[in-house]
Amino acid sequence: MSRTRHRLAALVGAAALVLLPAAPVHADGIRPQQWGLEALNTDHAWRTTQGEGVTVAVLDTGVDDQHPDLEGNVLPGKDFIGFGAGRGDRSWARHGTAMAGIIAAHGRGPGDRDGVMGIAPKARVLPVRVILEGTDPAREKARSSRGTALAQGIRWAADQGADVINLSLGDDSESAHPEATEDAAVQYALGKGSVVVASAGNGGEKGDRISYPAAYPGVIAVTAVDRFGTHASFSTQRWYATVSAPGVDIVIPDPDRKYYEGWGTSAAAAFVSGAVALVRAAHPDLSPAQVKKLLADTARDRPQGGRDDARGNGMVDPAAAIDAAKALRPRDPRRVTEGYTKKYFGPGPQVPEPEHASVGWLAPLAGGVGALVLVGAVVLWRADQDDLV
Repeated sequence: MSRTRHRLAALVGAAALVLLPAAPVHADGIRPQQWGLEALNTDHAWRTTQGEGVTVAVLDTGVDDQHPDLEGNVLPGKDFIGFGAGRGDRSWARHGTAMAGIIAAHGRGPGDRDGVMGIAPKARVLPVRVILEGTDPAREKARSSRGTALAQGIRWAADQGADVINLSLGDDSESAHPEATEDAAVQYALGKGSVVVASAGNGGEKGDRISYPAAYPGVIAVTAVDRFGTHASFSTQRWYATVSAPGVDIVIPDPDRKYYEGWGTSAAAAFVSGAVALVRAAHPDLSPAQVKKLLADTARDRPQGGRDDARGNGMVDPAAAIDAAKALRPRDPRRVTEGYTKKYFGPGPQVPEPEHASVGWLAPLAGGVGALVLVGAVVLWRADQDDLV
């Protein structure tokens, strides 16, 4: 199997939400449960901006642009898969809609009740479909024919002028390796001025294996913490960790008009993408390298010694970053590492070991479940009050 087909297999294999039994709550109770907004000092940041004029590309399983919490905030996007589940199917756009909601939902839920509020509610979402949900019957076909979708999607998003590219996905299987086309696409996007954010991986209880694209140079890699600021046990600990963000008990919207509570580094990356949207709205001329260093320098609750592999430089703080950016002078985005001298900017992909012939197509499904996934989710509320479960 080629490396590109292998990579897509790992990405595709982890695009499912696990639904667990739980008592639903009324939609009016959703907003108070969004502890992540308070943890990130969002109210303080909103005194300056709510993300106006910023575009965040969400490279994922698709985004439901008709969801009441997102309607009006989603731009026309692009589908690099071209087949699979469509609107109305249960295996369509669940993960991508959840990430878009964390980033840019405006809180007008079903029935005009309070719904999910994103961290940058006035930012625009550019949906780019580069992967299928794990429950999509067409994923086998995608595995063999769409191995370059992620790299293509990153380049396309950069060409559309995306200010931020959210990659709540990755390959952290046992056979994960860097892809030259993906690495080049990331560097291309950074050179065009797009800030690239990725989830660090959900392999914390499975060996902390390196996850790509989080490990590519210049990427802001995000680990997950709970509401107490404690490192989530599932969150991968690696040298590339930049900052941490809420990733446990996160309220998310779904195309079925229910709300769920999920957890994973996918959610943490989405929070940071929203935080970057706020910074870029306030300071649009900063380079990706400046934004990355800014988030690291202004992070709260720093680990002992200033940084560790579990939480990076600490909890992202968009309000502090916005304030600190006032003293910066914009730099050329094409100079990706300009102004960033610490070794934890990332050494980049290492030379991969020879691929063993025994690695089959199903191996990533066993090892890469921490890639594109909210590890679990529970239903909180849905619009059809007569059919609650």
